[in-house]
Amino acid sequence: MMANYLLDIVILLTAAVVAVPVFRAAGFGAVPGFLVAGILVGPSGLALIDNVTDIGQLAELGVILLLFVIGIELRPERLWLMRRLVFGLGTLQLLITGALLTVGIHLLFDVPYRAAILIGPALALSSTAFVVQLLAEQQMLHTHYGRASLSVLLLQDLAVVPLLALVPILAVREFPIGADIAVALLEAAVILLLVVVGGRYLLQPILHRVALARSQEIFTALVVVLVLGSALLTEHIGLSMAMGAFIAGLLIAGSPYRHGIVAEIHPFRDLFLGLFFISMGMSLNLGAFLAQPFLLLGLLVALMIVKFAVLWPLARAFGLGKSSGVAVGLLLTQSGEFGLILFAYTHRVNLIGAELFQQLLVVVVLSMLVTPLIARLAERLATVSRDLTEVRKEEPAPAPIVLAGFGRVGRRIADILTMAGKPYVAIDSNSSLVLRERAAGYRIYYGDVRRPEILRSVGVADAELVIVTLDDFEATEGVVATMHELNADVTILVRGHNSEQCRTLRKLGANLVVSENLEASLELAREALIRDDGDANKAERLIRRFRDQHYARVRGKRRRKPI
Repeated sequence: MMANYLLDIVILLTAAVVAVPVFRAAGFGAVPGFLVAGILVGPSGLALIDNVTDIGQLAELGVILLLFVIGIELRPERLWLMRRLVFGLGTLQLLITGALLTVGIHLLFDVPYRAAILIGPALALSSTAFVVQLLAEQQMLHTHYGRASLSVLLLQDLAVVPLLALVPILAVREFPIGADIAVALLEAAVILLLVVVGGRYLLQPILHRVALARSQEIFTALVVVLVLGSALLTEHIGLSMAMGAFIAGLLIAGSPYRHGIVAEIHPFRDLFLGLFFISMGMSLNLGAFLAQPFLLLGLLVALMIVKFAVLWPLARAFGLGKSSGVAVGLLLTQSGEFGLILFAYTHRVNLIGAELFQQLLVVVVLSMLVTPLIARLAERLATVSRDLTEVRKEEPAPAPIVLAGFGRVGRRIADILTMAGKPYVAIDSNSSLVLRERAAGYRIYYGDVRRPEILRSVGVADAELVIVTLDDFEATEGVVATMHELNADVTILVRGHNSEQCRTLRKLGANLVVSENLEASLELAREALIRDDGDANKAERLIRRFRDQHYARVRGKRRRKPI
C-alpha cells in the first residue's frame, strides 16, 4: 500500500519537474504547468494515476499552508498604506463583478443561489501568484498600473477567507441565505476575539520558550503543530481547515518570530500547493471540454469581458490614465488559484454537481493559459502610458537596510541609522535579545540569517544595502555568499577580525570589509600622534594613507608609495 502511494508521488513530482520549467520558460508561469502535469498523468491523459481522491486530500495541505502564510503577511500597516485602492477599487471590483456573475450564472444556468453566491465571487478573483510574477518580470510593481493591480489582488486575498467560511454554512440547507451571512459575520467576530486573546496571551510565550531551546527541529515541529492544530480545530466546529490556518497566521502576523516561521513553512507550502494544482489537473475531464468546446470558450470570453468591463471604468474613477486603466483591466481578467480552491470545496460539499465543476475548472484553466498573451498587451499599454506621463512611475519605497546580527555592533549601527532617518530591518537568532530590543523600539525579528529563506523573508532580494555584524566568522562567510546569490546588486558591508578574514570576505562578494583590529590600531595611533606633536591634520593624513594602503592590499591591489 505504501509502495503504491510512493509510486504515485514519484510520478506526480516527475511530471511537475518536466512540465513546470517548460511552462515557465514559455512565459505561462508555474500554475498552468502544474495543471497540465496533472492532466497528463491523470485519468484524462496517460492514466498513470487513478487515485485522484486520496491525492486531493493530501494536496489540501497546500491550501492550508497558503492561507496560513496569507494570514502572517496580512499586516495592518501594509493595508493602511494602500487603503484607498485596496478598500475602494478592490472592494468595488469584487462586489460588482461578483454580483454580475452570480446573477448571470443563476439566470443562465439555473444554478441555485446557494451555489451561485459562491461561484460568482470565486470567478471574480484573479491569480495573485500569476499576476505578481508577471508584474515583477515587467518591472511594473512600483507603477500606478502595478500598484492598482496589487491592491485589487490584496483585497481579493482578504475575501477568500469569508468565502471559505461560507462554504460549509451554505451546504446546510435549513438556513435561509440571509441567516447564513449573519452567521458568517458572527463567526468572523468570534474569530477576531480569538486572534486578539490568543495572540497576546498564549502564542507568543510558547514561541519564545521554544526559540530559547535553539533547536530548529523543535521550532519547525511547533509551527507544523500550530498550523495543523488550528485547521483541525476549525473543522471540528464546522468551518474549513483553511480558515483555521488563516487564523493561526493572523496570530503570528505581529510576532517577532514571523519571518522565521514563514521560512520554515515555505518549502512545505510550495510542495503541497503544487500537489493541489496537480490534483486539480487530474480532476479535469477533457471530455467535458471536447463535448462542449464552443460553450466553454464562449463562457471564457464572457467572463473576461465582464471582468474587464467592471474594472476599467473603476480604475479610471480611481485616478488611473486611459491606457493604464485598460492595462489593469486586461491583466486581471483571468480567474485564479483561489477560484480552483473554492470550486473544489463547493463540489466536495455537494453545492455544485460534477458537470458544473468540470466546466468551471476548464474555464479557469483556459483563462490562466491565455493570461501571458494578454499580459504582454497590458505591458505595452502601461509602457506607452508611462512614456506619455499619463501614469508616472512612483518612487519606490526606500529599500530597507538589512542588519544581519544585532549584538553590540549591530545595535550601535541601528542607533546611527535611526538618527539619520534611514529605515532598516534587523535579524538575530537570540530570541531573548529580539524580544528585549523590540520592546526598546528596534525593528528586529527572530531568525537564523544563515538561511536563505530568512533572508528572502526580510527583503534581501530588494534591499540596497546589507550590513553583516556577526561575531562568528564561519557564519559571516555563509551569509555573505548567500546574500550575493540572492541579490547580485546588493551592497554588502561586513566586519572582519583580521586581514586574512577581510580578504576571504572580499572574495566571497563583500563590497566593503572593515577590519576591527586595524580600526582599533588606527584610532590609538591617531591619538598618540596628536598627543605627541599636537598636529591633528598631519596625524589624519598619515592615518588615511595607512588605511588606504591596507585596504588596497585586502582588495588585491598594489598602491604605489607616495613620493
